[in-house]
Amino acid sequence: MTEARGSTGPNGGTPARNTLGTPCWVSLMVHGLAMTEEFYGALFGWEFEPGPQQLGPYVRALLGGREVAGIGQLPPDRHLPVAWTPYLASDYVDQTADTVRLCGGTVAVGPLTAADAGRLAIASDPSGAVFGLWQAARHLGTDVTGVHGTPAWNELLTFETASVAKFYHSVFGYEQEPVVSADFDYVTLLVEGRPVAGIHGMGHGLPRDRGPHWLTYFEVEDADETLRQMPSLGGHVLKPARDSEHGRVATVVDPEGAIFSVIESPR
Repeated sequence: MTEARGSTGPNGGTPARNTLGTPCWVSLMVHGLAMTEEFYGALFGWEFEPGPQQLGPYVRALLGGREVAGIGQLPPDRHLPVAWTPYLASDYVDQTADTVRLCGGTVAVGPLTAADAGRLAIASDPSGAVFGLWQAARHLGTDVTGVHGTPAWNELLTFETASVAKFYHSVFGYEQEPVVSADFDYVTLLVEGRPVAGIHGMGHGLPRDRGPHWLTYFEVEDADETLRQMPSLGGHVLKPARDSEHGRVATVVDPEGAIFSVIESPR
């Protein structure tokens, strides 16, 4: 791993979601919305309600009536990689998008207004890893953490940390806490002293078919039981469960190919 270093879950409390750079939402764009709802509903207990439709059909996932994540449907002619995308908080998305461009990143979508929910953009860093920007209005973001089926951590998997960490610092002002190790290239990003995300430099270990990308971890009650459910739900296990200092973790793939990790935090 890529160690899940506990930001919004039980490992680290809940930081102020609207502080610049804080991960505040995760969203997935897929080809088969109904099938994806069925998968995550069974795996995480999510229920769904319609959300803003600016980018096409879109639903919000709920746990106990509280918002957790978003899932949208790609147009039939868009053959894009299916992946979970973290959204990072911004007070002024247009200004942050300009900063992304000035620092060598790309803005692919927006900025645009999502009804009365807020304002968004979808961008990529200089290495090509995709992330979102979110300026909250009525929709603040993920409304519950630390329980089964909620986002627990977001981590950038990339070639090396040094240059890309400079980009994220320039755009969002992150404090950085590097791991001092000759064989482990990892930087934790902090907002107001709280860990909120990580960057893992994998060198040649980065999957060639994916390139640099963000990986979302979801909290689960029982990692091994979650893995046992995967085949019957149409997903599969990419990396088996193992124990880490932050809990029991595994990496899985949903029926459309979206990769994510699950973490069973220490009780």
